[in-house]
Amino acid sequence: MKQLSKKILDTYNFWRNNDFFDEKTRDELNANLTDEEIEDRFWRDLEFGTGGLRGVMGAGTNRMNKYIIRKATRGFANYLNDKYGKDVSKGVAIGFDSRNHSDEFALEAARTMAAAGIPVYLYDDIMPTPVLSFTVRELGCVGGIVVTASHNPKEYNGYKVYNDEGCQVLIDDANKIISYVNAIDDITAIPVANEAAARDAGIINHVPADVIDKFCEAVKAQAHDIGEKSAKIIYTPLHGTGNKPVRRVLSELGYDVTVVKEQEKRDGNFPTVVSPNPENAEALSLGIKLCEETGSDLIFGTDPDCDRVGIAVNTKDGMKLLTGNQVGALLVDYVIKMNKAKLGEKSTVIKTIVTSELGAVIAKSNGLKVIETLTGFKFIGEQIGIFEKTGSGDFVIGYEESYGYLVGTHARDKDAVVSSMLICEMTSYYKNQGKTLIDVMNEIYAKYGYFLDKLDSFTLTGIDGVQKIGKIMEEMRGKGTALIDGIVKVYDYEKGIDNLPVSDVLKFVFEDGSWIAIRPSGTEPKIKVYYSVKGNDRAHAEKVLESRRGVINEIING
Repeated sequence: MKQLSKKILDTYNFWRNNDFFDEKTRDELNANLTDEEIEDRFWRDLEFGTGGLRGVMGAGTNRMNKYIIRKATRGFANYLNDKYGKDVSKGVAIGFDSRNHSDEFALEAARTMAAAGIPVYLYDDIMPTPVLSFTVRELGCVGGIVVTASHNPKEYNGYKVYNDEGCQVLIDDANKIISYVNAIDDITAIPVANEAAARDAGIINHVPADVIDKFCEAVKAQAHDIGEKSAKIIYTPLHGTGNKPVRRVLSELGYDVTVVKEQEKRDGNFPTVVSPNPENAEALSLGIKLCEETGSDLIFGTDPDCDRVGIAVNTKDGMKLLTGNQVGALLVDYVIKMNKAKLGEKSTVIKTIVTSELGAVIAKSNGLKVIETLTGFKFIGEQIGIFEKTGSGDFVIGYEESYGYLVGTHARDKDAVVSSMLICEMTSYYKNQGKTLIDVMNEIYAKYGYFLDKLDSFTLTGIDGVQKIGKIMEEMRGKGTALIDGIVKVYDYEKGIDNLPVSDVLKFVFEDGSWIAIRPSGTEPKIKVYYSVKGNDRAHAEKVLESRRGVINEIING
Protein backbone atom coordinates (compact mmCIF):
# COMPACT_ATOMS: atom_id res chain seq x y z
CA MET A 1 0.00 0.00 0.00
CA LYS A 2 1.19 3.49 -0.87
CA GLN A 3 2.31 5.59 2.12
CA LEU A 4 1.05 9.14 1.60
CA SER A 5 3.03 12.07 3.01
CA LYS A 6 1.45 14.37 5.58
CA LYS A 7 1.61 17.26 3.09
CA ILE A 8 -0.35 15.31 0.46
CA LEU A 9 -2.94 14.14 3.00
CA ASP A 10 -3.39 17.62 4.45
CA THR A 11 -3.88 19.17 1.01
CA TYR A 12 -6.26 16.40 -0.06
CA ASN A 13 -8.38 16.80 3.08
CA PHE A 14 -8.44 20.58 2.67
CA TRP A 15 -9.79 20.29 -0.88
CA ARG A 16 -12.40 17.63 -0.13
CA ASN A 17 -13.76 19.21 3.07
CA ASN A 18 -13.58 22.97 2.50
CA ASP A 19 -16.84 24.58 1.38
CA PHE A 20 -14.87 27.00 -0.78
CA PHE A 21 -14.60 24.24 -3.39
CA ASP A 22 -17.77 23.46 -5.30
CA GLU A 23 -19.83 20.38 -4.64
CA LYS A 24 -18.70 18.62 -7.82
CA THR A 25 -15.06 18.99 -6.81
CA ARG A 26 -15.66 17.69 -3.28
CA ASP A 27 -17.77 14.78 -4.53
CA GLU A 28 -15.02 13.77 -6.96
CA LEU A 29 -12.46 13.75 -4.15
CA ASN A 30 -14.69 11.81 -1.79
CA ALA A 31 -15.37 9.01 -4.29
CA ASN A 32 -13.25 6.23 -2.75
CA LEU A 33 -9.99 7.25 -4.41
CA THR A 34 -7.04 4.91 -4.01
CA ASP A 35 -3.89 6.18 -2.32
CA GLU A 36 -2.16 6.12 -5.71
CA GLU A 37 -4.91 8.33 -7.19
CA ILE A 38 -4.72 10.75 -4.28
CA GLU A 39 -0.95 11.00 -4.63
CA ASP A 40 -1.16 11.65 -8.36
CA ARG A 41 -3.71 14.44 -7.82
CA PHE A 42 -1.83 16.15 -4.98
CA TRP A 43 1.88 15.33 -5.07
CA ARG A 44 2.56 18.75 -6.62
CA ASP A 45 0.86 21.86 -7.93
CA LEU A 46 0.33 21.50 -11.66
CA GLU A 47 3.47 23.12 -12.93
CA PHE A 48 3.17 26.49 -14.64
CA GLY A 49 6.13 26.06 -16.93
CA THR A 50 7.65 28.09 -19.74
CA GLY A 51 4.85 26.82 -21.99
CA GLY A 52 2.04 27.52 -19.50
CA LEU A 53 -0.12 24.76 -18.03
CA ARG A 54 -1.13 21.37 -19.39
CA GLY A 55 -2.61 18.43 -17.56
CA VAL A 56 -5.47 16.02 -17.04
CA MET A 57 -8.75 17.69 -16.08
CA GLY A 58 -10.14 16.97 -12.64
CA ALA A 59 -10.06 17.90 -8.97
CA GLY A 60 -6.72 18.42 -7.26
CA THR A 61 -3.62 20.59 -7.32
CA ASN A 62 -2.03 18.46 -10.07
CA ARG A 63 -5.06 18.73 -12.34
CA MET A 64 -6.55 21.25 -14.74
CA ASN A 65 -9.57 22.88 -13.06
CA LYS A 66 -11.02 26.34 -12.52
CA TYR A 67 -9.12 26.88 -9.28
CA ILE A 68 -5.77 26.24 -10.94
CA ILE A 69 -6.84 28.53 -13.80
CA ARG A 70 -7.59 31.29 -11.29
CA LYS A 71 -4.19 30.93 -9.66
CA ALA A 72 -2.33 31.02 -12.97
CA THR A 73 -4.36 34.00 -14.18
CA ARG A 74 -3.94 36.00 -10.99
CA GLY A 75 -0.18 35.45 -11.19
CA PHE A 76 -0.18 36.58 -14.82
CA ALA A 77 -2.34 39.60 -13.93
CA ASN A 78 -0.01 40.65 -11.12
CA TYR A 79 2.94 40.40 -13.52
CA LEU A 80 1.13 42.51 -16.14
CA ASN A 81 0.11 45.17 -13.62
CA ASP A 82 3.68 45.51 -12.38
CA LYS A 83 5.17 45.54 -15.88
CA TYR A 84 2.75 47.85 -17.69
CA GLY A 85 1.22 50.06 -14.99
CA LYS A 86 -1.50 52.26 -16.53
CA ASP A 87 -0.87 50.74 -19.99
CA VAL A 88 -2.44 47.51 -18.71
CA SER A 89 -5.72 49.22 -19.69
CA LYS A 90 -4.97 48.02 -23.23
CA GLY A 91 -6.26 44.68 -22.02
CA VAL A 92 -5.76 40.98 -22.56
CA ALA A 93 -7.30 38.82 -25.31
CA ILE A 94 -8.61 35.37 -24.35
CA GLY A 95 -9.52 32.49 -26.66
CA PHE A 96 -10.35 28.82 -26.25
CA ASP A 97 -10.69 25.61 -28.25
CA SER A 98 -13.34 22.89 -28.47
CA ARG A 99 -12.22 20.80 -25.50
CA ASN A 100 -14.51 20.05 -22.59
CA HIS A 101 -14.44 22.93 -20.08
CA SER A 102 -12.34 25.17 -22.35
CA ASP A 103 -15.08 27.82 -22.47
CA GLU A 104 -15.57 27.55 -18.70
CA PHE A 105 -11.84 27.90 -18.04
CA ALA A 106 -11.60 30.88 -20.41
CA LEU A 107 -14.42 32.61 -18.54
CA GLU A 108 -12.71 31.92 -15.20
CA ALA A 109 -9.55 33.51 -16.61
CA ALA A 110 -11.56 36.52 -17.80
CA ARG A 111 -13.28 36.96 -14.41
CA THR A 112 -9.96 36.68 -12.58
CA MET A 113 -8.23 39.14 -14.92
CA ALA A 114 -11.16 41.56 -14.55
CA ALA A 115 -10.96 41.35 -10.75
CA ALA A 116 -7.31 42.43 -11.07
CA GLY A 117 -8.44 45.54 -12.91
CA ILE A 118 -7.34 44.42 -16.38
CA PRO A 119 -9.82 44.71 -19.28
CA VAL A 120 -10.50 41.52 -21.22
CA TYR A 121 -11.45 40.78 -24.83
CA LEU A 122 -13.06 37.35 -24.69
CA TYR A 123 -14.07 35.32 -27.72
CA ASP A 124 -17.62 34.00 -27.41
CA ASP A 125 -16.96 30.99 -29.64
CA ILE A 126 -14.14 28.52 -30.18
CA MET A 127 -11.24 30.04 -32.08
CA PRO A 128 -7.89 28.80 -33.46
CA THR A 129 -4.77 29.60 -31.49
CA PRO A 130 -3.22 31.59 -34.39
CA VAL A 131 -6.30 33.83 -34.41
CA LEU A 132 -5.66 34.62 -30.74
CA SER A 133 -2.05 35.49 -31.62
CA PHE A 134 -3.34 37.79 -34.38
CA THR A 135 -5.95 39.32 -32.06
CA VAL A 136 -3.38 40.41 -29.46
CA ARG A 137 -1.56 42.45 -32.08
CA GLU A 138 -4.67 43.67 -33.86
CA LEU A 139 -6.25 45.05 -30.67
CA GLY A 140 -2.96 46.28 -29.20
CA CYS A 141 -3.31 44.15 -26.08
CA VAL A 142 -0.59 43.72 -23.46
CA GLY A 143 -1.02 39.95 -23.49
CA GLY A 144 -3.15 36.97 -24.37
CA ILE A 145 -4.39 33.65 -23.06
CA VAL A 146 -5.62 30.62 -24.95
CA VAL A 147 -7.20 27.61 -23.26
CA THR A 148 -6.17 24.50 -25.16
CA ALA A 149 -4.28 21.24 -24.83
CA SER A 150 -3.53 21.25 -28.54
CA HIS A 151 -3.47 17.68 -29.87
CA ASN A 152 -3.59 15.80 -26.53
CA PRO A 153 -6.28 13.21 -25.72
CA LYS A 154 -9.69 14.32 -24.46
CA GLU A 155 -8.76 14.04 -20.76
CA TYR A 156 -6.34 16.96 -21.08
CA ASN A 157 -6.63 20.71 -21.15
CA GLY A 158 -4.10 23.52 -21.04
CA TYR A 159 -3.42 27.22 -20.73
CA LYS A 160 -0.96 29.19 -22.85
CA VAL A 161 0.17 32.76 -22.22
CA TYR A 162 1.10 35.33 -24.88
CA ASN A 163 3.06 38.58 -24.78
CA ASP A 164 2.15 41.90 -26.39
CA GLU A 165 3.60 40.75 -29.72
CA GLY A 166 1.19 37.82 -29.94
CA CYS A 167 4.04 35.39 -29.23
CA GLN A 168 4.01 32.82 -26.44
CA VAL A 169 5.96 34.32 -23.57
CA LEU A 170 9.68 33.71 -23.80
CA ILE A 171 11.81 32.08 -21.11
CA ASP A 172 12.78 35.16 -19.07
CA ASP A 173 9.23 36.51 -18.93
CA ALA A 174 7.84 33.03 -18.37
CA ASN A 175 10.11 32.59 -15.36
CA LYS A 176 8.94 35.94 -13.97
CA ILE A 177 5.30 34.92 -14.42
CA ILE A 178 6.03 31.59 -12.73
CA SER A 179 7.41 33.47 -9.71
CA TYR A 180 4.22 35.54 -9.52
CA VAL A 181 2.09 32.39 -9.76
CA ASN A 182 4.12 30.56 -7.13
CA ALA A 183 3.82 33.54 -4.78
CA ILE A 184 0.08 32.91 -4.44
CA ASP A 185 -0.20 30.61 -1.44
CA ASP A 186 -3.94 30.85 -0.69
CA ILE A 187 -6.02 29.63 -3.59
CA THR A 188 -9.23 30.49 -1.70
CA ALA A 189 -8.35 34.21 -1.51
CA ILE A 190 -8.13 34.87 -5.27
CA PRO A 191 -10.83 37.41 -6.21
CA VAL A 192 -13.03 36.84 -9.28
CA ALA A 193 -15.39 39.37 -10.85
CA ASN A 194 -19.09 38.84 -11.43
CA GLU A 195 -19.42 38.24 -15.16
CA ALA A 196 -22.58 40.27 -15.72
CA ALA A 197 -21.30 43.23 -13.71
CA ALA A 198 -17.92 43.12 -15.46
CA ARG A 199 -19.59 43.08 -18.87
CA ASP A 200 -21.87 45.98 -17.90
CA ALA A 201 -18.81 47.91 -16.73
CA GLY A 202 -17.00 47.24 -20.01
CA ILE A 203 -14.15 45.35 -18.40
CA ILE A 204 -15.10 42.03 -20.03
CA ASN A 205 -15.77 42.64 -23.72
CA HIS A 206 -16.51 40.64 -26.84
CA VAL A 207 -13.75 40.57 -29.45
CA PRO A 208 -14.90 42.82 -32.33
CA ALA A 209 -16.50 40.82 -35.12
CA ASP A 210 -14.19 42.18 -37.80
CA VAL A 211 -11.05 40.73 -36.20
CA ILE A 212 -11.63 37.27 -37.70
CA ASP A 213 -12.37 38.93 -41.06
CA LYS A 214 -9.01 40.71 -40.92
CA PHE A 215 -7.28 37.46 -39.95
CA CYS A 216 -8.74 35.62 -42.96
CA GLU A 217 -7.69 38.46 -45.27
CA ALA A 218 -4.15 38.30 -43.86
CA VAL A 219 -4.07 34.56 -44.54
CA LYS A 220 -5.34 34.96 -48.10
CA ALA A 221 -2.64 37.57 -48.72
CA GLN A 222 -0.14 34.67 -48.64
CA ALA A 223 -1.86 32.90 -51.58
CA HIS A 224 -0.42 32.81 -55.11
CA ASP A 225 -2.01 32.90 -58.56
CA ILE A 226 -1.70 29.31 -59.74
CA GLY A 227 -4.43 29.19 -62.36
CA GLU A 228 -6.97 26.39 -62.07
CA LYS A 229 -7.82 25.17 -58.54
CA SER A 230 -7.89 21.62 -59.86
CA ALA A 231 -7.38 19.60 -56.68
CA LYS A 232 -10.22 17.69 -54.99
CA ILE A 233 -9.70 17.98 -51.27
CA ILE A 234 -11.00 16.28 -48.13
CA TYR A 235 -10.75 18.13 -44.82
CA THR A 236 -11.29 17.09 -41.21
CA PRO A 237 -11.22 19.64 -38.36
CA LEU A 238 -11.17 16.74 -35.87
CA HIS A 239 -14.09 18.30 -33.96
CA GLY A 240 -12.05 21.46 -33.45
CA THR A 241 -11.68 25.16 -34.16
CA GLY A 242 -10.44 24.95 -37.74
CA ASN A 243 -13.84 24.09 -39.23
CA LYS A 244 -15.07 27.62 -39.90
CA PRO A 245 -11.92 29.65 -40.72
CA VAL A 246 -10.17 26.97 -42.78
CA ARG A 247 -13.26 26.24 -44.87
CA ARG A 248 -14.02 29.95 -45.21
CA VAL A 249 -10.56 30.78 -46.57
CA LEU A 250 -10.54 27.84 -49.00
CA SER A 251 -14.08 28.57 -50.18
CA GLU A 252 -13.30 32.24 -50.81
CA LEU A 253 -10.27 31.20 -52.86
CA GLY A 254 -12.31 28.75 -54.95
CA TYR A 255 -11.13 25.34 -53.74
CA ASP A 256 -13.27 22.19 -53.97
CA VAL A 257 -13.30 20.99 -50.34
CA THR A 258 -15.41 18.25 -48.75
CA VAL A 259 -15.51 18.01 -44.97
CA VAL A 260 -15.56 14.74 -43.05
CA LYS A 261 -19.10 15.03 -41.63
CA GLU A 262 -18.49 12.75 -38.64
CA GLN A 263 -15.68 15.06 -37.47
CA GLU A 264 -17.14 18.41 -38.47
CA LYS A 265 -18.91 19.53 -35.31
CA ARG A 266 -17.34 20.76 -32.09
CA ASP A 267 -17.06 17.93 -29.57
CA GLY A 268 -14.62 17.86 -26.66
CA ASN A 269 -15.03 14.10 -26.31
CA PHE A 270 -13.47 13.61 -29.78
CA PRO A 271 -15.68 10.52 -30.25
CA THR A 272 -14.26 9.43 -33.61
CA VAL A 273 -10.59 9.25 -32.64
CA VAL A 274 -8.33 7.90 -29.93
CA SER A 275 -6.54 11.25 -29.88
CA PRO A 276 -7.25 14.34 -32.03
CA ASN A 277 -3.70 14.47 -33.31
CA PRO A 278 -3.28 14.93 -37.08
CA GLU A 279 0.22 13.49 -36.78
CA ASN A 280 -1.40 10.07 -36.33
CA ALA A 281 -2.81 8.01 -39.19
CA GLU A 282 -5.65 6.86 -36.91
CA ALA A 283 -6.95 10.41 -36.53
CA LEU A 284 -7.09 10.81 -40.32
CA SER A 285 -8.56 7.37 -41.03
CA LEU A 286 -12.12 8.56 -41.77
CA GLY A 287 -10.77 11.23 -44.10
CA ILE A 288 -8.45 8.76 -45.80
CA LYS A 289 -11.38 6.44 -46.44
CA LEU A 290 -13.46 9.29 -47.89
CA CYS A 291 -10.50 10.42 -50.01
CA GLU A 292 -10.21 6.93 -51.50
CA GLU A 293 -13.97 6.62 -52.09
CA THR A 294 -14.25 9.99 -53.85
CA GLY A 295 -10.95 9.82 -55.73
CA SER A 296 -9.84 13.05 -54.09
CA ASP A 297 -6.22 14.17 -54.26
CA LEU A 298 -5.57 15.10 -50.65
CA ILE A 299 -6.86 14.65 -47.10
CA PHE A 300 -5.70 17.11 -44.46
CA GLY A 301 -6.66 17.48 -40.82
CA THR A 302 -6.13 20.16 -38.20
CA ASP A 303 -5.88 19.62 -34.45
CA PRO A 304 -8.45 21.07 -31.99
CA ASP A 305 -6.81 24.50 -31.71
CA CYS A 306 -5.86 24.54 -35.40
CA ASP A 307 -2.16 25.21 -35.12
CA ARG A 308 -1.02 21.85 -36.56
CA VAL A 309 -1.94 20.16 -39.82
CA GLY A 310 -1.31 16.61 -41.05
CA ILE A 311 -1.86 15.29 -44.58
CA ALA A 312 -2.15 12.15 -46.69
CA VAL A 313 -1.84 12.10 -50.49
CA ASN A 314 -3.78 9.89 -52.90
CA THR A 315 -1.39 8.21 -55.35
CA LYS A 316 -1.62 5.39 -57.85
CA ASP A 317 -0.06 3.20 -55.15
CA GLY A 318 -2.62 4.19 -52.52
CA MET A 319 -2.76 6.76 -49.75
CA LYS A 320 0.59 8.05 -48.50
CA LEU A 321 1.00 9.91 -45.21
CA LEU A 322 3.59 12.67 -45.05
CA THR A 323 5.53 13.62 -41.93
CA GLY A 324 5.83 17.11 -40.53
CA ASN A 325 9.41 17.27 -41.75
CA GLN A 326 8.36 16.29 -45.28
CA VAL A 327 5.54 18.83 -45.45
CA GLY A 328 7.93 21.44 -44.08
CA ALA A 329 10.43 20.68 -46.84
CA LEU A 330 7.69 20.83 -49.48
CA LEU A 331 6.50 24.19 -48.18
CA VAL A 332 10.03 25.62 -48.04
CA ASP A 333 10.66 24.52 -51.62
CA TYR A 334 7.27 25.78 -52.83
CA VAL A 335 7.30 29.16 -51.08
CA ILE A 336 10.80 29.87 -52.38
CA LYS A 337 9.75 28.85 -55.89
CA MET A 338 6.62 31.04 -55.87
CA ASN A 339 8.35 34.10 -54.37
CA LYS A 340 11.68 33.94 -56.18
CA ALA A 341 11.45 37.50 -57.48
CA LYS A 342 10.79 38.91 -53.99
CA LEU A 343 13.63 37.16 -52.18
CA GLY A 344 16.88 38.88 -51.30
CA GLU A 345 20.01 38.58 -49.21
CA LYS A 346 18.03 38.99 -45.96
CA SER A 347 15.44 36.31 -46.78
CA THR A 348 15.45 33.76 -43.98
CA VAL A 349 13.96 30.37 -43.17
CA ILE A 350 13.64 29.54 -39.46
CA LYS A 351 13.46 26.02 -38.05
CA THR A 352 13.98 24.35 -34.68
CA ILE A 353 17.03 22.32 -33.66
CA VAL A 354 15.03 19.05 -33.72
CA THR A 355 13.68 19.63 -37.23
CA SER A 356 15.12 17.81 -40.26
CA GLU A 357 17.98 19.44 -42.14
CA LEU A 358 16.26 18.95 -45.50
CA GLY A 359 14.41 22.28 -45.45
CA ALA A 360 17.62 24.05 -44.44
CA VAL A 361 19.52 22.42 -47.31
CA ILE A 362 16.82 23.55 -49.77
CA ALA A 363 16.88 27.10 -48.40
CA LYS A 364 20.65 27.44 -48.44
CA SER A 365 20.93 26.03 -51.96
CA ASN A 366 18.58 28.82 -53.06
CA GLY A 367 20.67 31.48 -51.37
CA LEU A 368 18.50 31.96 -48.27
CA LYS A 369 19.72 32.25 -44.71
CA VAL A 370 18.68 29.67 -42.10
CA ILE A 371 18.27 30.30 -38.39
CA GLU A 372 17.83 27.49 -35.85
CA THR A 373 15.91 27.99 -32.61
CA LEU A 374 15.14 25.87 -29.58
CA THR A 375 12.07 23.64 -29.69
CA GLY A 376 8.90 25.69 -29.38
CA PHE A 377 7.34 27.97 -31.96
CA LYS A 378 7.64 30.96 -29.63
CA PHE A 379 11.33 31.10 -30.52
CA ILE A 380 10.41 31.37 -34.21
CA GLY A 381 7.90 34.09 -33.32
CA GLU A 382 10.63 35.88 -31.37
CA GLN A 383 12.87 35.96 -34.44
CA ILE A 384 10.11 37.58 -36.52
CA GLY A 385 9.89 40.35 -33.93
CA ILE A 386 13.67 40.79 -33.98
CA PHE A 387 13.60 41.11 -37.78
CA GLU A 388 10.93 43.81 -37.58
CA LYS A 389 12.80 45.79 -34.92
CA THR A 390 16.31 45.54 -36.40
CA GLY A 391 15.79 44.97 -40.11
CA SER A 392 18.31 42.12 -39.85
CA GLY A 393 16.22 39.64 -41.80
CA ASP A 394 13.13 39.05 -43.90
CA PHE A 395 10.95 36.19 -42.70
CA VAL A 396 10.02 33.68 -45.42
CA ILE A 397 8.75 30.61 -43.54
CA GLY A 398 9.11 29.07 -40.10
CA TYR A 399 8.39 25.46 -39.23
CA GLU A 400 8.98 22.61 -36.83
CA GLU A 401 8.85 18.84 -37.20
CA SER A 402 5.71 18.58 -35.06
CA TYR A 403 3.45 19.61 -37.96
CA GLY A 404 3.55 23.36 -37.28
CA TYR A 405 4.23 25.97 -39.99
CA LEU A 406 3.87 29.71 -40.52
CA VAL A 407 4.05 31.80 -43.66
CA GLY A 408 3.33 35.51 -43.22
CA THR A 409 3.77 37.62 -40.10
CA HIS A 410 0.08 38.00 -39.22
CA ALA A 411 0.59 35.51 -36.36
CA ARG A 412 3.56 34.78 -34.12
CA ASP A 413 2.63 31.15 -33.60
CA LYS A 414 2.22 28.19 -35.91
CA ASP A 415 -0.88 28.58 -38.07
CA ALA A 416 -2.75 25.65 -39.58
CA VAL A 417 -5.13 28.01 -41.41
CA VAL A 418 -2.44 29.52 -43.65
CA SER A 419 -0.61 26.17 -43.80
CA SER A 420 -3.75 24.35 -44.96
CA MET A 421 -4.34 26.97 -47.62
CA LEU A 422 -0.79 26.63 -48.97
CA ILE A 423 -0.91 22.82 -48.87
CA CYS A 424 -4.10 22.88 -50.96
CA GLU A 425 -2.52 25.44 -53.26
CA MET A 426 0.58 23.27 -53.71
CA THR A 427 -1.58 20.26 -54.47
CA SER A 428 -3.41 22.10 -57.27
CA TYR A 429 -0.24 23.74 -58.59
CA TYR A 430 1.49 20.40 -59.03
CA LYS A 431 -1.64 18.59 -60.19
CA ASN A 432 -1.79 21.08 -63.05
CA GLN A 433 1.64 19.71 -63.99
CA GLY A 434 0.51 16.07 -63.63
CA LYS A 435 2.27 15.54 -60.29
CA THR A 436 1.28 14.60 -56.76
CA LEU A 437 3.02 15.90 -53.65
CA ILE A 438 4.67 12.48 -53.36
CA ASP A 439 6.15 12.93 -56.84
CA VAL A 440 7.51 16.32 -55.81
CA MET A 441 8.89 14.89 -52.56
CA ASN A 442 10.79 12.25 -54.54
CA GLU A 443 12.18 14.95 -56.83
CA ILE A 444 13.42 16.83 -53.77
CA TYR A 445 15.12 13.68 -52.45
CA ALA A 446 16.75 13.08 -55.83
CA LYS A 447 18.11 16.62 -55.85
CA TYR A 448 19.12 17.13 -52.23
CA GLY A 449 19.63 13.63 -50.79
CA TYR A 450 17.42 11.22 -48.82
CA PHE A 451 16.51 12.30 -45.30
CA LEU A 452 14.66 9.96 -42.93
CA ASP A 453 13.30 11.40 -39.70
CA LYS A 454 11.58 9.73 -36.76
CA LEU A 455 10.21 10.76 -33.37
CA ASP A 456 9.80 8.37 -30.44
CA SER A 457 7.96 9.50 -27.30
CA PHE A 458 8.10 7.70 -23.98
CA THR A 459 5.40 8.55 -21.42
CA LEU A 460 6.59 8.45 -17.79
CA THR A 461 3.99 9.76 -15.35
CA GLY A 462 3.98 10.63 -11.65
CA ILE A 463 6.87 11.12 -9.24
CA ASP A 464 8.66 8.00 -10.46
CA GLY A 465 8.34 9.17 -14.06
CA VAL A 466 9.87 12.57 -13.33
CA GLN A 467 12.78 10.91 -11.54
CA LYS A 468 13.33 8.41 -14.35
CA ILE A 469 13.37 11.15 -17.00
CA GLY A 470 16.07 12.92 -14.98
CA LYS A 471 18.13 9.73 -14.71
CA ILE A 472 17.82 9.04 -18.44
CA MET A 473 19.10 12.53 -19.31
CA GLU A 474 21.94 12.10 -16.80
CA GLU A 475 22.95 8.76 -18.33
CA MET A 476 22.85 10.15 -21.88
CA ARG A 477 25.06 13.07 -20.84
CA GLY A 478 27.47 10.68 -19.22
CA LYS A 479 27.87 8.54 -22.34
CA GLY A 480 28.68 11.48 -24.62
CA THR A 481 30.24 10.47 -27.95
CA ALA A 482 30.40 6.86 -26.72
CA LEU A 483 26.60 6.59 -26.91
CA ILE A 484 26.71 5.13 -30.44
CA ASP A 485 29.61 4.46 -32.80
CA GLY A 486 30.12 7.31 -35.27
CA ILE A 487 29.09 10.22 -33.04
CA VAL A 488 31.62 13.02 -33.45
CA LYS A 489 30.00 15.86 -31.51
CA VAL A 490 27.60 16.31 -28.60
CA TYR A 491 25.68 19.56 -28.15
CA ASP A 492 24.40 20.02 -24.60
CA TYR A 493 21.97 22.93 -24.75
CA GLU A 494 21.77 22.96 -20.95
CA LYS A 495 25.19 24.62 -21.08
CA GLY A 496 24.07 27.27 -23.57
CA ILE A 497 24.98 27.01 -27.26
CA ASP A 498 25.03 29.61 -30.08
CA ASN A 499 23.51 32.26 -27.81
CA LEU A 500 20.36 30.19 -27.44
CA PRO A 501 18.60 30.10 -24.06
CA VAL A 502 19.62 27.26 -21.75
CA SER A 503 17.45 24.18 -22.35
CA ASP A 504 17.51 20.53 -21.28
CA VAL A 505 18.30 19.14 -24.74
CA LEU A 506 21.07 16.84 -25.95
CA LYS A 507 21.99 16.51 -29.63
CA PHE A 508 24.39 13.80 -30.81
CA VAL A 509 25.81 14.48 -34.28
CA PHE A 510 27.34 11.85 -36.57
CA GLU A 511 30.10 12.34 -39.09
CA ASP A 512 27.70 12.44 -42.06
CA GLY A 513 25.54 15.13 -40.43
CA SER A 514 22.87 12.73 -39.17
CA TRP A 515 21.84 13.30 -35.55
CA ILE A 516 19.85 12.19 -32.53
CA ALA A 517 18.24 14.75 -30.19
CA ILE A 518 16.80 13.92 -26.78
CA ARG A 519 14.72 16.16 -24.52
CA PRO A 520 12.02 15.99 -21.87
CA SER A 521 8.72 17.42 -23.14
CA GLY A 522 7.85 20.85 -21.84
CA THR A 523 4.10 20.16 -21.81
CA GLU A 524 3.64 16.42 -21.19
CA PRO A 525 5.14 13.71 -18.91
CA LYS A 526 7.30 12.42 -21.75
CA ILE A 527 10.85 12.15 -22.92
CA LYS A 528 11.20 12.62 -26.67
CA VAL A 529 13.85 11.22 -29.00
CA TYR A 530 14.31 12.70 -32.48
CA TYR A 531 16.26 10.91 -35.20
CA SER A 532 17.47 12.44 -38.45
CA VAL A 533 19.31 10.13 -40.82
CA LYS A 534 20.79 11.09 -44.16
CA GLY A 535 21.19 7.94 -46.27
CA ASN A 536 22.10 6.87 -49.75
CA ASP A 537 18.50 5.75 -50.24
CA ARG A 538 15.47 4.78 -48.16
CA ALA A 539 16.59 1.20 -47.48
CA HIS A 540 19.99 2.33 -46.24
CA ALA A 541 18.49 5.08 -44.07
CA GLU A 542 15.94 2.72 -42.52
CA LYS A 543 18.64 0.21 -41.60
CA VAL A 544 20.73 2.91 -39.90
CA LEU A 545 17.67 4.32 -38.12
CA GLU A 546 16.58 0.99 -36.65
CA SER A 547 20.08 0.29 -35.36
CA ARG A 548 20.23 3.62 -33.55
CA ARG A 549 16.68 3.33 -32.20
CA GLY A 550 17.59 -0.06 -30.74
CA VAL A 551 20.40 1.43 -28.67
CA ILE A 552 18.31 4.34 -27.37
CA ASN A 553 15.24 2.20 -26.62
CA GLU A 554 17.37 -0.21 -24.59
CA ILE A 555 18.67 2.64 -22.43
CA ILE A 556 15.25 4.22 -21.86
CA ASN A 557 13.32 1.00 -21.31
CA GLY A 558 16.08 -0.27 -19.04
